[in-house]
Amino acid sequence: MDAPSLLPNLQAKPRILIVEDEPILALTLEEYLTSAGFEVAAVVGRLPAALAAIETIALDAAVLDANLAGVSAAPAAAALTARGVPFIVVSGYLPEQQVSAFSAGARLQKPCRPDDLVRALHDIVPNRP
Repeated sequence: MDAPSLLPNLQAKPRILIVEDEPILALTLEEYLTSAGFEVAAVVGRLPAALAAIETIALDAAVLDANLAGVSAAPAAAALTARGVPFIVVSGYLPEQQVSAFSAGARLQKPCRPDDLVRALHDIVPNRP
């Protein structure tokens, strides 16, 4: 049996990784994105789980909280960048307060409207046939 591909399937719904440490917010994001036509590939709340998901799951994009229970999500941003996966940083921090690893991603300020997040994801997700 062949190993699963880490490359996104361009025929399917866009696969999104949610990296958010607040469970209620993560669940809400998952519901919004699913109803907007995205497939949520995984929801993780801690850095080790985020890094594992980035390494093993085919992704089209990610939504990334900058701070995961007091730990910077910068290594996850760097891993996404290294894999060529676009991401959106959704954070209460101002851009100038965030480390440079987040500069490769789009940014939305918390709290953000769900429609703004969906629009931003459509802007960064690779075009579909």
